[in-house]
Amino acid sequence: MASVLKRDASFENIPSIKAKTLRINLNPDIYGTFAEIGAGQETARHFFRSGGASGTIAKAMSAYDKDFSDAIYGIEKDSRYVTQSRLKKMLSHEMQLMEERISRKTHPDRLFFSYANTVATIDFSNIYNGHGWIGIRFQLDPRQKELDEIILHIRFKQNEARLQQETLGI
Repeated sequence: MASVLKRDASFENIPSIKAKTLRINLNPDIYGTFAEIGAGQETARHFFRSGGASGTIAKAMSAYDKDFSDAIYGIEKDSRYVTQSRLKKMLSHEMQLMEERISRKTHPDRLFFSYANTVATIDFSNIYNGHGWIGIRFQLDPRQKELDEIILHIRFKQNEARLQQETLGI
């Protein structure tokens, strides 16, 4: 069963990536952040390219440098970056900033989301195939206290970093 949100625009039966991102961008109630560390900044790129992103994207960031990422999200106990625990820290941090910075009084109908990924693509020597963690924390109702969350672990099958990055953006 498809979800239809208030003020959602309709789209074709088999939507392209552009149609999907544009549909979200055109809904004035959907608003959130993108935090993509490591190999991928492809997801936010699709939202920017489809148009109308200024009403949807509060912030898009990439903390590619490990020290910078540690300063924002903290250091993992195992010193790894592509982990589920790192992803959850990213989602929590970004959603907390949304709640602190965007007034519910001014925007009572806004549906907040925080999308994050931490990804490593195939290495230069082709030893490690690449994998990542992708997640989104979101609301379907602006009064919702307990947020919905989807977390996925991905393993890339492509043998080029560029192809893996493009796949991530889909």
